[in-house]
Amino acid sequence: MPETLARLDLRTLLFVALTVVSLFLIVVFVRGLPRVARARGESATPGVALTVIGAVVNFFDALGIGSFATTTAIVRQWRLVRDEVLPGTLNAGHALPTIAQAFIFTSLVPVEPLTLTGMIVAAVLGSWLGAGVVARMPRRAIQLGMGVALIVFATIVVLRQTGVFPSGGQSLGLSGGLLVAALAGNFALGALMTLGIGLYAPCMIMVALLGMNPTAAFPIMMGSCAFLMPVASARFVREKAVDPRAVISFAIGGIPGSIVAGVFVKELSLTAVYWLVVVVVIYTAVGLLRASRRTDARDVAGTPAPTRAPAVTP
Repeated sequence: MPETLARLDLRTLLFVALTVVSLFLIVVFVRGLPRVARARGESATPGVALTVIGAVVNFFDALGIGSFATTTAIVRQWRLVRDEVLPGTLNAGHALPTIAQAFIFTSLVPVEPLTLTGMIVAAVLGSWLGAGVVARMPRRAIQLGMGVALIVFATIVVLRQTGVFPSGGQSLGLSGGLLVAALAGNFALGALMTLGIGLYAPCMIMVALLGMNPTAAFPIMMGSCAFLMPVASARFVREKAVDPRAVISFAIGGIPGSIVAGVFVKELSLTAVYWLVVVVVIYTAVGLLRASRRTDARDVAGTPAPTRAPAVTP
């Protein structure tokens, strides 16, 4: 009974904290995104195509696929978001949909309180550190970093789909050295989130390797992202390292997409989808790495890299 009460109290506190974070992020968007749009000479009006993208990728995000890699592949294919602001746009645009996912899965899946809160705090600290670095990184470094990160993501998915990684145990909490390892791992994943590599897939693998029940990964990874993404987003918006139009569109489409998947679908056979994501992600990673080489060549030649303007109006 005491453990049950503690879990309920934790959930109540988490829900209150998620509400506060949501309000904080909305204020950041309302105050900051119009300023970013004016400073960059861009529009902050939502676009239909970008809104549909937000709905689709967050639908699969709530089912465990992740949204960063898929969004990167789509927006780069159609040149909807410039590479240099892509990490910030991913974190800011998908933040509110991820908070919706955290509300849903924290109420559905029980996780030991210390493990859940500790891993969330570690991820938030990592994201705060990472966002300050990534927001100031040059275009080539972001292209190169995201290209490598996507290849790592694809490798993790392949290893998970082929059964190389363990399926996990039955534990819903960690202690001692395993808890320390989990905290260190989530800190690193929080920092990598700001570079555009999603936390979901590697967090699910880490949870399984530490012997936890795979279902425990959902409130951990969604709760971590729900708190770290607003923190990172505030820094990205302050540094004007986001695309305001895409951020608003992803949020508008992503919230209902997340709710539909988390509340009404909950579980879906995603084997074919995972393999499709691997192919698309590798293709996108190669494109980013090639783009980083072209950017480097222009820098060496002393010519500025052209701005990556959208090829179509979303």
